[in-house]
Amino acid sequence: MPLHSFDEWSPLKEVIVGSALNYTSHERELSFDLFFHDNIAEDNAPATRAEWYYPRLAPAGRADPGGRGRVAIKQRYVDELAEDVEGIAATLAALSVTVHRPIPVDPATAEVRTPAWSASVVPPLNVRDNTLIAGDEIIETPPMIRSRYFETQFLTPVFQRYFEQGARWTVMPRPLMTDASFDLSYARGSTLGGPTEPIADPRPSPYDVGLEMMFDGAQVLRLGRDMVVNVSTANHALACDWLERHLEGRFRIHRVHRLSDSHIDSMVLALRPGTLLVRSRAVAEKLPEALRSWDLIVPPAPESDNFPRYDDDDLVLTSPYIDLNVLSAGPDTVLVNDACPELMRTLEKHRFTVVPVRHRHRRLFGGGFHCFTLDTVRAAGPEDYLG
Repeated sequence: MPLHSFDEWSPLKEVIVGSALNYTSHERELSFDLFFHDNIAEDNAPATRAEWYYPRLAPAGRADPGGRGRVAIKQRYVDELAEDVEGIAATLAALSVTVHRPIPVDPATAEVRTPAWSASVVPPLNVRDNTLIAGDEIIETPPMIRSRYFETQFLTPVFQRYFEQGARWTVMPRPLMTDASFDLSYARGSTLGGPTEPIADPRPSPYDVGLEMMFDGAQVLRLGRDMVVNVSTANHALACDWLERHLEGRFRIHRVHRLSDSHIDSMVLALRPGTLLVRSRAVAEKLPEALRSWDLIVPPAPESDNFPRYDDDDLVLTSPYIDLNVLSAGPDTVLVNDACPELMRTLEKHRFTVVPVRHRHRRLFGGGFHCFTLDTVRAAGPEDYLG
């Protein structure tokens, strides 16, 4: 089918599911630490916060958490992640969805390099992040993590097929991504549960050009002809400026400010027209006025028993609210982590059909079902849901 995806909920026809093969390590450097800096829910009262709520970027007792270094991931976690990703793909195929897959990372490909820096390679797992599907257009977004700079190239065969079927295919300006490219104000000024880790001073580079656009597709909530875009830094704002100019006349862009540090899809998801899944009612108050009248589903706070316990040398990258990162296969059908009975019961009370799927180590790999997938064909078009 031709590329055609305008929303988050209409019947899903085709999807890309990421790959976890040869995921060996995380690399600690400025872009990584900024990206995973803040994953605390705004409505968590301080008295209720416990260690398991906080992303833990450094093993206990490490004196210099800002230092660069590759942190190995235990092979057992990688193997179980790969099993679970294949389970997601199989579940979608069983729902009659055509599943596309990226090129897996070759084990011999250990590093990417630009004139300004080098970084280790991670596989194309969270495929939602570096691409935005805008109706019949593939938009490759300017990455926020150096190790993922060339990630969309692993999706080239899929994108090429859609292009041959008539899709537009655009690449946003690529940042040089020196330390000076990053707006540090959010990380340094946030008091929301942090900062959880100190952010090192930027190092000068002969390729410094100042702040640049950096942005992920997961910062966008797609609603037919409308897009809600989360902007938390000057990097995001530059990218949103580009989107507004590029999509003018085709889509309406609605900015929300600092709904989270970057991604929007563990804060709010549209499950069908008129219904939002939100982390809290406070989240809904920051949305565009037209969305505040939609029905809100606010699930119970996640339980610590829903998650594996990890060792001190394991990097925990997300808050426990990661499981709100569900994927809709249709306006009444939602894929939900099978470790979240409270969320499943809540959705069932609202007359959704819940498809439980295993996903064990989402906190170690920074993504849920929405992150691991990129919906390329859905049934509905550019309807006006906010007019």
